[in-house]
Amino acid sequence: MKKIDLNSDLGEGFGKYKLGNDEEMMKYITSANIACGFHAGDPLIMERSVKLAIKHGVAIGAHPGFPDLMGFGRREIKVTTEEVRDYVIYQVGALLAFVRTLGGNMQHVKPHGALYNIACQDYKIAHAIARAVYDVDKELILVGLSNSQILKAGRKVGLKVASEAFADRTYMQDGSLLPRNVKGAVLDNVEQILDRALEIVEKGTITTVNGSKIEVEADTICVHSDTPKSVEITKKLKETLVRHGIKVERMSM
Repeated sequence: MKKIDLNSDLGEGFGKYKLGNDEEMMKYITSANIACGFHAGDPLIMERSVKLAIKHGVAIGAHPGFPDLMGFGRREIKVTTEEVRDYVIYQVGALLAFVRTLGGNMQHVKPHGALYNIACQDYKIAHAIARAVYDVDKELILVGLSNSQILKAGRKVGLKVASEAFADRTYMQDGSLLPRNVKGAVLDNVEQILDRALEIVEKGTITTVNGSKIEVEADTICVHSDTPKSVEITKKLKETLVRHGIKVERMSM
């Protein structure tokens, strides 16, 4: 039986500002990437998000990004590999403290936004992230884009890795994601997203922006929580996968 993990980026509010419907999303995903305070999130939101994940039996992951609240971590910042390593240790460690005090376990780490995109292409940055994750807890799974430098670096340092694909994002021919500032980068047509998810899991391919198909590996599919139809999309996606005989379970199982 084919299987797949469904992950989503959650806990991305800040203070009185709320983003997405985490309570509803938790009902349909199997892994949550929780913001750690740099691009979004704060101590209260982090604790609440961990409690929600434990309540719903959802695997917990840290979602570290650049220190960029104004830009939601989606702006590229020039940093050294030492800075990247320390940023990741700081954020993963903060979330890990909440997880442990609440009696949970952390499953994975998935970089956020611009940090993720840079690490997909830049091995030195990817290696700094992987080294940081390994030094915090070598049992953590490092999540990265299929065929990216993140996965290569993770394997190199001795981590378990999970290959990620996106059903709600447009791909370019080289396997990278179309930048969010380009029209059509984020998809919101439910049926299109469902079709793409099935293509990923059943065929191991994804259709790119120019209509061609490229190969992708997927241990987990990301569904974004900050789009208007996120809950509807995630609910229907899980139902569709199960209906097609695909087991939806956390990546560590």
